[in-house]
Amino acid sequence: MTDWSAEQYLKFEDERTRPSRDLLAQIPLSDARKIVDIGCGPGNSTELLVRRWPNATVIGIDTSADMLRQARERLPKHTFIEANVAHWVPPAGTDLLFANAIFQWVPDHLKQLQRLLRGLPAGGVLAVQIPDNLEEPVHILMREVAQQGPWRSHLSEKVQAEGELPRPGVYYDALSPLCTRLVIWHTIYNHVLDDAAAIVHWVRSTGLRPVLEMLDAPARKEFLAEYSARIAARYLPQADGKVLFRRPRLFIVAVK
Repeated sequence: MTDWSAEQYLKFEDERTRPSRDLLAQIPLSDARKIVDIGCGPGNSTELLVRRWPNATVIGIDTSADMLRQARERLPKHTFIEANVAHWVPPAGTDLLFANAIFQWVPDHLKQLQRLLRGLPAGGVLAVQIPDNLEEPVHILMREVAQQGPWRSHLSEKVQAEGELPRPGVYYDALSPLCTRLVIWHTIYNHVLDDAAAIVHWVRSTGLRPVLEMLDAPARKEFLAEYSARIAARYLPQADGKVLFRRPRLFIVAVK
C-alpha cells in the first residue's frame, strides 16, 4: 500500500480538526507534563495539544512518512516518531494519550485501548475519537460498487471485513473497570462541502483509499466514476448548491 497523502488529507483541515477540538474540550487535565498524539497525521491535532499545554512534552506517532514529514514542518520543535500503536508502549509518566480518528484502522482496537489505559499512571487520561459511519451512504455505496463491479472478486473480502463499531455499552464494560471516570458520547457533524465531488475527495484520503489501492489504474478510474455517480445521486445539493456531509463520531474520555 502506498503512503497516506498529507496534502489530500489537509484539503479539509478545518472539518477534520473539528472533532479534535471537541475531544480536547472534554479532557479534565489542568496541567500535563507528557502527552502523546497517537495517529498524529500532519500535526493539526498535535498543534491543538501544544497550544493547550505549552509547557508539556508533546510527541506525535504515526505510521505514515508523508504525514510525519508534514507534522515536523508544522511543529519543528516537537518530536514525531514513526510507530504503529498496535506494537507501541507509552513512555513512563505519560499524562495524556490523545487519539483522533486512528483506532478504526487498528485491529482488535478495544483490547488496544484497554492495554493503553492500563499503562497510564493514576490520573492519566485516554481520549479517543472514532468515526462511526459505516452505515452512512459513503460506505454503503462503496460496498455496493465493490460487490457489483468487475472487480468484485478482488474487493469482496475487503469490504466484507468492515464491521460495525461496538456499541457504547461495549466500550463502557471494557474500560470502566480500569478507570475512575469514563465519559462516552456521540456527535453528528454535518459538514458543508462545495459539491458531491468534494465528498469523494474527502473519502479518497480515508475509507476509500484501501479499496482503490487494490485496483490497477484502469479499474480504479472505472470504480471512481461509478462511485462518484452514486454519491452525486445520493448527496443532493441544498438551495445554495452546497451539500451536507453527515459524519457521526464516537468520543471516549477515560481517566485512570
